[in-house]
Amino acid sequence: MGFPKIRSLKDIEAFETDDWRAHCDLQSTYELLQSSAAAFGDKPAISFLPKGDGEETPVVTSYVELLARVTQTANLFHELGIGAGDVVSYVLPNLPETHEVIWGGEAAGIINAINPFLEPATIGKLLNAAETKLLVTMTPMPGLDLMTAMFELADQSEHIAAVLAVDPAPYYGAPAAELPATTPGGKPVIHFQNARDKQPSDKLTFEREIKPGDIASLFHTGGTTGTPKLAPHTHENEVHQAWVLPYVIDLEEGDTMMCGLPLFHVNAVMASGLSCFQAGANVLLVTPLGFRTPGVIANTWKMIDRYKVTSMSAVPTIYTALMGVPKDGMDLSSLKFAGCGAAPLSPETFKGFQEYSGVKLMEGYGMTESTCVASFNPMFGESRIGSVGLRLPFSEMRCGIVGNGKVERFCETDEVGTILIRGPHVFPGYYKHDASGLLEDGWVDSGDLGREDAEGYVWLTGRSKDLIIRGGHNIDPSMIENTLTEHDDVAIVAAIGQPDAYAGELPCAYVQLAPGAAADAEEIRGWAKANIPERAAAPVYVEVLETIPVTAVGKVFKPELRVMATQRVLADALNAKGITGDVTVFLDEKKGMVADVRIPAADHEAAGQILGEFTVHYEIAAPN
Repeated sequence: MGFPKIRSLKDIEAFETDDWRAHCDLQSTYELLQSSAAAFGDKPAISFLPKGDGEETPVVTSYVELLARVTQTANLFHELGIGAGDVVSYVLPNLPETHEVIWGGEAAGIINAINPFLEPATIGKLLNAAETKLLVTMTPMPGLDLMTAMFELADQSEHIAAVLAVDPAPYYGAPAAELPATTPGGKPVIHFQNARDKQPSDKLTFEREIKPGDIASLFHTGGTTGTPKLAPHTHENEVHQAWVLPYVIDLEEGDTMMCGLPLFHVNAVMASGLSCFQAGANVLLVTPLGFRTPGVIANTWKMIDRYKVTSMSAVPTIYTALMGVPKDGMDLSSLKFAGCGAAPLSPETFKGFQEYSGVKLMEGYGMTESTCVASFNPMFGESRIGSVGLRLPFSEMRCGIVGNGKVERFCETDEVGTILIRGPHVFPGYYKHDASGLLEDGWVDSGDLGREDAEGYVWLTGRSKDLIIRGGHNIDPSMIENTLTEHDDVAIVAAIGQPDAYAGELPCAYVQLAPGAAADAEEIRGWAKANIPERAAAPVYVEVLETIPVTAVGKVFKPELRVMATQRVLADALNAKGITGDVTVFLDEKKGMVADVRIPAADHEAAGQILGEFTVHYEIAAPN
């Protein structure tokens, strides 16, 4: 590719003697796929494992075949009325056809990714927010019936004109699904593969000049408002990300990237998808449900060995689980690295996974609003445990003090501030909201607090926004708060994320009761579980406080609640192992939240192993 391997910030700066467009003239994701089909031909682009048992022969789609099917899909969508500004929403698991829908949708119009595991009411809000014109889902398969609920949502929508259903039956030797001609409400139902195959595959049947600034996709993001937020990505956003990531993560022609993360998330679509297609790598797509499929984690080492996987990406909970999977007799030497993002990684998990597997674990950082990756530890340089690495080439990542919608000043070295990102991969602002979500001069406020050291490595120290991140899944606390305030006995609610050794964070709620109310914490927790629309958002812990802490102007003061929750969780974790002492949690300007643990010297080593599983900085000393 012509650029040196990245070892330090100096190597990144050496790339940047001119604009990135001097090196990449691709204008759209469709043009990227055309270029890759010409360059890589019959080499595998996608290898699909329907079962994920480590024994099967993959169903392979070559680069030429991928382009042909993407072209057919684009032609189909156009025939069904999709133009440059129209939206195709997909509610699908991980199938080769999902990639066809994504990139075909971007060639014809705009694609909108939706998590199939959201509650139907939430999916309906996202469909309406995008003004979806076509909805693509899947025929029922064992353990997953999306079609029935999607038919109902399509009938409720004033925008949706038709529903297309992808049929996974051929991958399992089952007969093709029989589809009704219409939904119960009378909207056309179309068998995706049958309709796709009737379209020309050698060229687009319509004329469209895709400009770099045209919207390519929409991805929903949790935000902090309780209403759906759609983050658009332009073709330039996605092309830049796909072009630059291979340099950063050492992705080369002939490599194999394992993808077990869901294709409604930017990581799977970009880092384990389009970037691979740009580099000529093979995407090993592991079952429709990825790591959720029973048995996949148990067979991961086997799949890495059999299919000679060179890289993979997962969230911390997956790596924790993999340390419990036997690997004797498995050859993992093909694996260059395992990437981790979406949630903070505890030092214990980081060290434990590397020692157990012998595989380099690389932390990065990104967000939906930055298309995917914003920083990554250098593959060929020093990987600093706890750091999220160096910024991407041709982009900016700074820590700053933010106020009144603008950057008041940038931070000095090691000074904590809000992490800010700017560059060709940063989105243009939330959909239909005139660049809302961006600060002046195009910076996006990540909502995370961090610091940058003298060598350019970025370190997360906390969060300025309220988002709860459970195993890489974003949860809007207002969803919990709005629901709980409907309880007759609840006056004030504050939902936060409490530390968890496995999931990173779990939702927790503190409540202040209405005058004269007598409900207890367990009653309220049960009520929340029954009424909160997103199952993952139900709080695992509820505590009733006499008074919720507030600021001088009367706003709920969540940092104090986070300190309380962290102190309780860490103390409980130590007590569960028979270690008693004093745990005091406080906020440090440089390190963020810090736990001061005072216990007998004989327990220090055991306590370090327990506390190392959390992402909270801790200091252990003997009692005073």
